[in-house]
Amino acid sequence: MSSTPPRRPRIAKARRKFYLVASQFNAQFVQGLADHARQELRALAPDATISLHRVPGAFEIPVVVRELAAQEQADAIIACGVIMQGKTDHAQNLSRSVTDALQRIAVDHGVPVINVVLSFDNETQARERCLENRINRGTEAARAAVEIANVLSELRRS
Repeated sequence: MSSTPPRRPRIAKARRKFYLVASQFNAQFVQGLADHARQELRALAPDATISLHRVPGAFEIPVVVRELAAQEQADAIIACGVIMQGKTDHAQNLSRSVTDALQRIAVDHGVPVINVVLSFDNETQARERCLENRINRGTEAARAAVEIANVLSELRRS
């Protein structure tokens, strides 16, 4: 993972619609991701509609993302979750399953899905990337969402 955040994309003047789908598990960290993502989306797309949908855990995120993508109204969907590594392979299996499902939904529906379902070894790593400002992955996700929405908007106008 990079320790330098991506540059800020240009401010979107067009009306955009962004969805966040956030798990309730590891709530403190996921809330940090969602808060930072919303704050950055508001700064980069001031006229955007931003909706947040909560799901029980990371495994349920793709179901809601797929439903939102199928509605064909989203400029981008940001999936937020935190998976903490335990003593078994469960976290790795869960991470891979969610990542594969989110990528498949994005490609099948032609809707950008920004994957911020993050796996961490410990709470220190989660705190640094979810709650703090220096390398906040929620901020980065919002930048990616605005950037890809701009790119697709230009391509679809051509």
